[in-house]
Amino acid sequence: MSTSTAVRQPRLKLKKTTGDQLFSLALIAPTLLVTIVFIIVPVIDSVIKSFTEYKIKNIISGAPGEWNNFENYIKLFEGGKLWPAVIHTLLFVVGVVLAQFVLGMALAVILNSGPKGARFIRSVMMMPWVVPTIISALVWMWIFQPQYGLLKYVVSVFTGGAVTDFAILNDPNTALLGVAIAALWKQVPLTTLLLLSGLQNVPDDMLEAATIDGASRAKKFFAIVIPYMKSVISIVVSMAIIENFKQFPLIWTMTGGGPSESTTTLAVLSYREAFVSNNLGSGAAVTTLWMLLMIVVVAVYRKLFQAEDMN
Repeated sequence: MSTSTAVRQPRLKLKKTTGDQLFSLALIAPTLLVTIVFIIVPVIDSVIKSFTEYKIKNIISGAPGEWNNFENYIKLFEGGKLWPAVIHTLLFVVGVVLAQFVLGMALAVILNSGPKGARFIRSVMMMPWVVPTIISALVWMWIFQPQYGLLKYVVSVFTGGAVTDFAILNDPNTALLGVAIAALWKQVPLTTLLLLSGLQNVPDDMLEAATIDGASRAKKFFAIVIPYMKSVISIVVSMAIIENFKQFPLIWTMTGGGPSESTTTLAVLSYREAFVSNNLGSGAAVTTLWMLLMIVVVAVYRKLFQAEDMN
């Protein structure tokens, strides 16, 4: 082989590698552009506004907000609104995510066992997920309606008329539970479908070998199925955490954050500060804390999940 040929081959490989990289960059460029313009830039702008006194008059006049350091954050902590909203957000997220995973896994196991009409059940089951969130909220408001709602009628029938006052959304002790039920109704179908896809990838030969060795169903589930599904479970739970952290339309439509602030989450508080109190700087401060809390919760979950996986 001549020297010129030997030199030409590395150059051809280099050109091919550069071409592949440029082609890959061209493919991801639209996604990067959309991410930067519609996610990263608004987030940075919101964080900056959280350190300013920025109100509706600034938008109308086009004047920039006046820098006030941490005053928005200090007022939030001193005003007594922030901590209840944080607690309600965490209660809602933890409760819904746990129930969503348990119910989704149970339904996925049932569908994976091959019952009659499994395809039809999957199709019907996805209907709540397809329904717009606002419509879901209105449906559940009718179900929970204290005068003529379906739930009141069912409770009255099962109690023989002994319980006639059952207003779940009007009671501060049960309002968050009512919203959580509506959230589960909408979110469980997608969780079930994702977990079902993970179940169908578990090797049958492993399960058959465990059955021959005399392993019980519970033993096979926790020793074989769950380990094979860990990547799917990690993604599903992370998606559920993020989805419920940013849950606003359902809560605002059903309760508006009430009664007695019992369903005021960080999403609702951010909206109130920005568009009800007309203080966009304070609303941006709530949004910043809300985003940081969501990142911390997801990071802690992923860390614990990875630590358990290593053990």
